[in-house]
Amino acid sequence: MKAFKKRGALTHFQILSEISKQDPHLKQKDLAQTLGITIQAVSENIKTLTDLGYITSKDGRSPYKITQKGIDKVKRDAISLRKYSDSVLETMNHYKTIWPAIAKEDLKKDDTVGLFMDDGVLYAHKAEENATGIVLKDAKAGFDVALTNLTGLIDMTIGESIVINIPTIKEGGTDSCDLDLIKDVYTKGTNSGKKIDKVAVAGTISRVVANMLDFKINIEYAAPQATANAARKGLNVLVLCVGDMTKSFVRELEAEKIKYNIIDGRK
Repeated sequence: MKAFKKRGALTHFQILSEISKQDPHLKQKDLAQTLGITIQAVSENIKTLTDLGYITSKDGRSPYKITQKGIDKVKRDAISLRKYSDSVLETMNHYKTIWPAIAKEDLKKDDTVGLFMDDGVLYAHKAEENATGIVLKDAKAGFDVALTNLTGLIDMTIGESIVINIPTIKEGGTDSCDLDLIKDVYTKGTNSGKKIDKVAVAGTISRVVANMLDFKINIEYAAPQATANAARKGLNVLVLCVGDMTKSFVRELEAEKIKYNIIDGRK
């Protein structure tokens, strides 16, 4: 691809190629539209190609005609481009997409394994699943395993989220929180009755509330995005967030089409 390393070389090749079609009605605006560049850019390139002796024109206007020197250049560049394309295709034909998972049991190279999600993590084992893959290298149980030739669909349901709005410090902070309500929501789980898998917090008071209720905090940084990501992987997330922070969670959850409900955590 040395022929295309210089700035504008590819544009020169494209313009010469279009002119070589010997269309007597070819205009600069036609070239601009075909190549997706401005008419001014076409005009400047036409002038350069004319100065280099690759095309001829009258006062820089159509009709344009490619010279023998220009034809020789197009052929050289086309061959260079074809060789590069062939090398890329050759690489792609031998390229394997590799996916990581955790081995649920000892696995051997070339084993066909079933894939499943558990607690938001992808696992591979020898049991039959709707999604399968081929093991690229021996792996021990509990360790990462490289997989290729993934087929089928991994059984995975989208999780849900419950967002509990915690009062700000001006509204009384933890003194104004209905801790019994929050604990009851955590115990009962989502609207569909699924258990809470992860707890996310946003804001200092939310952290205090989680500590008071002995909730393990799983998500605290970039919490809105992380909550949506967890739900996409099938996890159900309880969110404790202060004041207007609720809006950030709503935007992320709605953007990812995650089911959610908002509960007022005040007494």
